[in-house]
Amino acid sequence: MTLGRLYPEVTQRLSKSKYLSGLQCHKRLYLESHSPELATETDEQTQAIMDMGTEVGQLARQRFQGGVLVGFGRYSREEALSRTAELLKDPNVPAIFEGAFEFNDVLAYVDILERVGKKKWRLIEVKAGGAVQDVHLDDLAIQTYILNGAGVSLCGTWLMHLNKEYVYPGGELDLGQLFTIQDVSAEASALQAEVPTRLAAMRAMLAAPSPPAIDPDHHCEAPYPCSFWDHCTKDKPARWVFHLPGQGRRERFEELIRLGVEAIDDIPDGFKLNVIQKRVKENIEWVHPGLKAALKTVRYPVHHLDFETFMPAIPKYQRTRPYQTIPFQWSNHVEGDDGHVEHFEYLCADRRDPREDFAAGLLESVGREGSICAYSPYERTRLNELAEAFPALKRDLDKVVARLWDLHGIIKRNYYHPQFEGSYSLKDVLPAVVPSLHYEDLDIQDGLQASEQYYKMILDVTDPSEKERIRTALLKYCERDTLAMVELRRVLLQKALGR
Repeated sequence: MTLGRLYPEVTQRLSKSKYLSGLQCHKRLYLESHSPELATETDEQTQAIMDMGTEVGQLARQRFQGGVLVGFGRYSREEALSRTAELLKDPNVPAIFEGAFEFNDVLAYVDILERVGKKKWRLIEVKAGGAVQDVHLDDLAIQTYILNGAGVSLCGTWLMHLNKEYVYPGGELDLGQLFTIQDVSAEASALQAEVPTRLAAMRAMLAAPSPPAIDPDHHCEAPYPCSFWDHCTKDKPARWVFHLPGQGRRERFEELIRLGVEAIDDIPDGFKLNVIQKRVKENIEWVHPGLKAALKTVRYPVHHLDFETFMPAIPKYQRTRPYQTIPFQWSNHVEGDDGHVEHFEYLCADRRDPREDFAAGLLESVGREGSICAYSPYERTRLNELAEAFPALKRDLDKVVARLWDLHGIIKRNYYHPQFEGSYSLKDVLPAVVPSLHYEDLDIQDGLQASEQYYKMILDVTDPSEKERIRTALLKYCERDTLAMVELRRVLLQKALGR
């Protein structure tokens, strides 16, 4: 018997974060409270997002000079509550950061509580995003409920988030322009009446001997991916209908579940599916007669191009905005008409703005002849952005854009392999078509990880050997992406020729 079963009040003590989990899914809240060991460990990408939020929160505090940090990492729960109470009474404290408040056995740490006059306070929640979302309002609603219950006199509830229109001019950040503060008092107040009822329902659910019978579906993905996904889906069939790809997947999933169909192989004939979903159901290799002609439209020398980018929440470079996509690396495998292949690459390994050198080096590498093979519209978008940012290079970059040749589109229109499982991502296509070439042997295996590691390399890591390890891993990853396109073209042409 667990501690929670012996002492129900231990597990029924809630927090702001658990309340939000309960709004998303009661089963998620139950497992967080009773069986947290069943959760999947936080991966590097998720941790990077959390770290980014911490960085934004720390910067936001600088707008409130003289504020005092309580910090839930520095004190026990009781000490944090006591320290916060002391600061509330001190008229010389203009703001409290991460203050602890509790009411009706629900605990919250408040990002910023700003003093207004002698007895009033303004509640400010800081978010790293660039817009107000429904989950933010629920977040502020439970905080408002706790603060009101704890006797704090609030004169407003506000959300502070990044202003994506702010253009960093260089030098010191203008925090007044970088952050937008929106009064959402009315929206948060409108949700107050629902909070006690929701809390009561959550407590009743938590007192049950087993978790509620809630099947996993698309609610597990929003507003945040649930860490219990692997646990809740462990008994689902390998070809579960949830994994049907493409437009309308949610509606088709819900309809199939209503029909009692869980496996893709059991979808009845005549059920409405789009083209890709039909390919997944048929589960056979398919080659369109037009594949050969499509592949033959390429012009030599063929450049195979891939970019890696990152999106810093806080702009690092002059004339950039929050979350602007910054390209820092490219790889180019060049294949001549005799089959000979050469490789060229670029990676900015320091803190300077990489974009202009990135573009200039790329222009030299791709020259003026041949198709430029890319595997999505992503490179086109980045090239157009570079042309706008650097007018002196615009004419040449526009010519590069005109030479782009989309391998992704050709494959999607003309070829399918069962191992794709409905996905035309390069990470899924490559091992299916070219089994000898994959990503599992690499330290960096996807673009999100590449972004996170690059950010770490240029801003956090000081050890030279660790910097070199990351630099090498980045080069190998980007090189694999462009080599993948070379080999995909070769193998697919063989399939088109019936070999």
